Amino acid sequence: MPKYVLLLLLTGCAHFLFSQSKAVEKIRADHQSRHYELLKEYMDFLAIPNTMNDPAQLQANAEYVAGMMKKRGIQNVRLLHADTEGAIPAVYGEVISPGATRTLIFYAHYDGQPVNPDKWAEGLSPFKPQLAGAPLDKGGQFVDFPAPGAAINPDWRLYARAAADDKAGVFTILNAYDAIRRTGLRPKINIKFFFEGEEEKGSTNLGEILDKHKALLQADAWIICDGPMHASGKKQITFGVRGDVNMNLTVFGAKRPLHSGNYGNWAPNPAMKLVRLLATMKDDNGRVLIDGFYDDVAPLSASERAALAAIPDPAPMMQQELAFAQSENPDMTFLEAITTQPTLNINGIVSANVGRLASNIIPTMATVTLDLRLVKGNDYQRQIQKVIDHVKKQGYYVLDREPTDEERLQYPHIATIRSGTGYNAQRTSMDLPISRQVIQAVKSTTTQEVVLMPSAGGSLPLYLFEEKLNTPPISVPVVNYDNNQHGENENVRIGCLWEGIETIAAIMLIN
Repeated sequence: MPKYVLLLLLTGCAHFLFSQSKAVEKIRADHQSRHYELLKEYMDFLAIPNTMNDPAQLQANAEYVAGMMKKRGIQNVRLLHADTEGAIPAVYGEVISPGATRTLIFYAHYDGQPVNPDKWAEGLSPFKPQLAGAPLDKGGQFVDFPAPGAAINPDWRLYARAAADDKAGVFTILNAYDAIRRTGLRPKINIKFFFEGEEEKGSTNLGEILDKHKALLQADAWIICDGPMHASGKKQITFGVRGDVNMNLTVFGAKRPLHSGNYGNWAPNPAMKLVRLLATMKDDNGRVLIDGFYDDVAPLSASERAALAAIPDPAPMMQQELAFAQSENPDMTFLEAITTQPTLNINGIVSANVGRLASNIIPTMATVTLDLRLVKGNDYQRQIQKVIDHVKKQGYYVLDREPTDEERLQYPHIATIRSGTGYNAQRTSMDLPISRQVIQAVKSTTTQEVVLMPSAGGSLPLYLFEEKLNTPPISVPVVNYDNNQHGENENVRIGCLWEGIETIAAIMLIN
């Protein structure tokens, strides 16, 4: 490359970073003047229950989000419905910039996981947002909502269901645009907003919504605001996700529970059979022993391998915090394990009762739920079949229904296997021009290194954006890694909300 061309590129990059940094200063000044009202509105939003299996709750959330968008001057706000009966709508809006030749769509979801209030800490209720001066599991105490004008400590935690996953995404996206509007900054791209209401159920109708509104949803990239940042607290960009599918596997014994003294050593025990079957699926170092389980894994590119090698290893800190002596697979680093390899995880096992409810019986059946995480190259249906073939190889007659009496008498080992709706992994190249621009935009908001993750450990159906719209997704998480998403005591660090506004605004202001 000629030196003058290289100089022009470097000068252009420096000018971009300078102008972006100046814009971020304006965004920061705006949100700092409005912390009280922003936090109050967010707590009102969190107070609306959003359990994924309650359509009335989700409809109320969709309407509230639409109201937030209209309040900020976002145009063409409407609900996008699938034709499937009972489907939950996505909320859409747009800001069209005169002369813009490119479009970004910003995505988050407003639905949340179910809650068991009895498991939340004393003094917490999932849909009554509560502030604490520090994480409750580290000695934090509750604090009252501050008076107008009073300081709001960025290290405070806000506790509520969906405080992190993923109403924080909705909050940061909408307030990033609002700060741009309020400060008079002018985006040079078209900005579209898409807030889903079925992500926690596996985005059941997302594909249909994308198909139905394909022309409306054309863009150069989708920016996905979901998931946690790096454990170090550094800002992160994630270029892929693992796929996911669940399998329920049940093995059988006698048709009714049997007295363990009168029938022990004679009647088959399905709990024992199940644990023996599961033991054939992994070795002592956590490697899956199912034939072909790793055969179709797509390797990382050179840039992806370099990015992975540059990421600070959070394992020692996390292992200390989580208090276990050795990882399941000691031959792999934490980041390799969660980004480059498929998994076979036991989510739970059920047979007869234990503890105070235990009785001296031989149970009738035992069931396990297996969670299969997939990486690029895996196909979820092929992965399911590999597990089924392995179970057959162990001598089991495999069904997708309950066995008949005739089958019970004919086959000594019977397993019923049912699988849920799955989806494949997705990975966007870090070398795409839009990927490089997003990286530069996020870098303009921080003095620290930005963590570039080839793939997240978790799963989202991001493959749909490529499959249905031929558009690459890029994930920009904004919440703290220790947010307890999906569990009790879900929380968000307040400072992450403010930093998230700056991050998303910088992306909205790319050229």
